Amino acid sequence: MAFLFRNKSKTDLARSAKDLLSRLWHSPPPPQKNIVANEVDAARNSRLVHRRKDKKHTLIQAVETDSSPEQVAHLVNSMIQEDLLYLLAHSIHLLPFESRKDCQSIFSYVFRFKPANGLSPDPPAMSYIIHQRPEVIVELCRGYARKESAMPCGVVLREMLKQYEEVAAIIIYDESHENERATSIDEIDLRDSPVQSGHGVFWNFFSWIENGAFEVSTDAFTTFRELLTRHKQLLALYLERNFELFFQQYNTVLVQSSSYVTKRQSIKLLGELLLDRANYNVMTQYVESGDHLKTCMTLLKDDRKMVQYEGFHVFKVFVANPHKSPPVQRILLNNRDRLLRFLPTFLEDRTEDEQFMDEKSFLIRQIESMGSAPS
Repeated sequence: MAFLFRNKSKTDLARSAKDLLSRLWHSPPPPQKNIVANEVDAARNSRLVHRRKDKKHTLIQAVETDSSPEQVAHLVNSMIQEDLLYLLAHSIHLLPFESRKDCQSIFSYVFRFKPANGLSPDPPAMSYIIHQRPEVIVELCRGYARKESAMPCGVVLREMLKQYEEVAAIIIYDESHENERATSIDEIDLRDSPVQSGHGVFWNFFSWIENGAFEVSTDAFTTFRELLTRHKQLLALYLERNFELFFQQYNTVLVQSSSYVTKRQSIKLLGELLLDRANYNVMTQYVESGDHLKTCMTLLKDDRKMVQYEGFHVFKVFVANPHKSPPVQRILLNNRDRLLRFLPTFLEDRTEDEQFMDEKSFLIRQIESMGSAPS
């Protein structure tokens, strides 16, 4: 962030940053130039950024050098008062590459900083955004809408998700639109939350994963996975209440994705979710569906072996379930002969994977022992 600042005192840094970031949104777009002129401008801007990076009085240096705890606490409070955290999240895509990395470092430090004599167990910046300014969290999620901001925003989000269940709750329950007030943790009743509409920021992850550039899609999926697996009880309850909407999106957009990476990762994550004890109620509801079983069985015949392998770990949940629903029983019985011919040679080259071979033998025995009609 050095390019944003001239020689300012620590107490003026937050206000200076806010003013300069605000100007980014009001700067006119650069005029169209020929290739030579653009190259000259790029070289000049590069030299300018490097010169400004030599300035000592930046936000990062203010919190990482020999500043006293009182000075750092004052700086963090100033950033909160000036609403700089929201403006950084909102503007990060407008900054040069190195400055985006600086923003990431600022968020990381500020969200971890606790004053020596603080009354709250949480860092003041985290407490502030969770209870009063959840728009910061939502805006960091929306960083995935642009490739420039996707990865720095993703790193910050995952750091928060690892420690704060409240951040996960805000992401999954907020249904605000852009430029609207977001939902704070104090407005979320986890015991009696309504069914979601599918229009909140959480649901945008499906399109960011499926339609984003490769690096955006990969990072968005990493955050999506962290969101679904870190705070198990919170997400188990959420998935139960939003089961139809979530799995309709998950199976249609991710499991049937045209991207090999997205498809494979999504099937693997689905298997992990179903086999997690925290998601027992979700699993039992999922394996009651004949349509879900049909989707899974098509994965076994995919041309790519790793898709077949991950699909197998979902298929086994249906077959191993001792309380199969009538629709699932009918599908398995109608396809029993074909399955008994197919499974013995399914991925037969994985002979060194003893667990897989044992599970496959178990499924064959389960299908053989099924009655002639649904019970």
